[in-house]
Amino acid sequence: MTSKERVRRAFAHEIPDRVPIDYLANPGIDARLKTHYGLAANDDEGLRRALGVDFFEIIPAYTGPVLHPPMEGRRIDLWGIHTRWVEHESGGYWDYCDFPLKDADVDAVNAWPMPSPDDFDYASIPAMCKAMDGYCLMIGNPGAGDMINTAGMIRGVEQVLVDLMTDDEACLRFMTRKNEVQLAMLERALEAAQGAIDILWLGEDLGTQRGPMIGLDLFRKHIRPQHQRFADLARHFGIPVMMHSCGSSSWAFDDFVEMGITIADTLQPEAKDMAPAYLKKRYGDRMSFHGCISTAGVVARGTVEETVSMVKETLGIMMPGGGYALSPTHMLQDNSPTENVVAMYDTAKRYGTY
Repeated sequence: MTSKERVRRAFAHEIPDRVPIDYLANPGIDARLKTHYGLAANDDEGLRRALGVDFFEIIPAYTGPVLHPPMEGRRIDLWGIHTRWVEHESGGYWDYCDFPLKDADVDAVNAWPMPSPDDFDYASIPAMCKAMDGYCLMIGNPGAGDMINTAGMIRGVEQVLVDLMTDDEACLRFMTRKNEVQLAMLERALEAAQGAIDILWLGEDLGTQRGPMIGLDLFRKHIRPQHQRFADLARHFGIPVMMHSCGSSSWAFDDFVEMGITIADTLQPEAKDMAPAYLKKRYGDRMSFHGCISTAGVVARGTVEETVSMVKETLGIMMPGGGYALSPTHMLQDNSPTENVVAMYDTAKRYGTY
């Protein structure tokens, strides 16, 4: 099977030749894996082939003006989100800081520079899709359609949670403006792809490790209506939606199914009600799953033998009846030993056959 055929069959709850595989990683471990396989530092395709990866993300390039002036010691993205480099034991991380809209009112949010849907390169999408035709092609990302996450990056997470509870007009306006741009961009990208895209990828972190981030009533009031617009877009183009959500998020899965969201991504097994056996038993006949291999657990902290055992156990639970793609729960972190990550993918390929 091609990767496209394999993923489509698995997510249709049919039996593919083997379990689909995905890869997400931070730069440090990515570089070490390329060295391990004897690949050049920029040989992303070679690494995908070495690991058996079946997914590829189509990203229309931004071609518009600089919206936010650069600052020394900061990275500033299209939305004006600030990050600073923070060193840690295994390298470093660009962490969120400054929160320039923390105290912004509605007028300030309306005046805040945001990209236009016109400022993306849609013309290159058909060639990009053709070049990667054998893969399962996704468009979007864990920040597409999200509300708590992106607003939290520019306003502060605690403030955003208060804003949702108090119906803060400025925060809700930021979320709506951002999602309107993304929705329009995704629609135009899907039109340009002419049916080549397989999955629309959305995101919203809905849980902590111990339980929900917000109540179901608040989710239905503010989050679900925005996500529904993206799910409706996917339905119009005849493709499934994959929703990224960190932490304990299964409490929202019944709503996901009602909305037409049929693939859950991340699936941190250590979080409450996110163990593979629980997910498969309760939702396995209605949803598909992409994830379950914790980047905070055995892959990062255990041995090769423990990694092999964990991957085999996860496959044994999640593979029956299809509906599963093996993937790290987040980006593989730089503290993950190279040999553990290699073992993770070797085990998936060896024991993930039907």
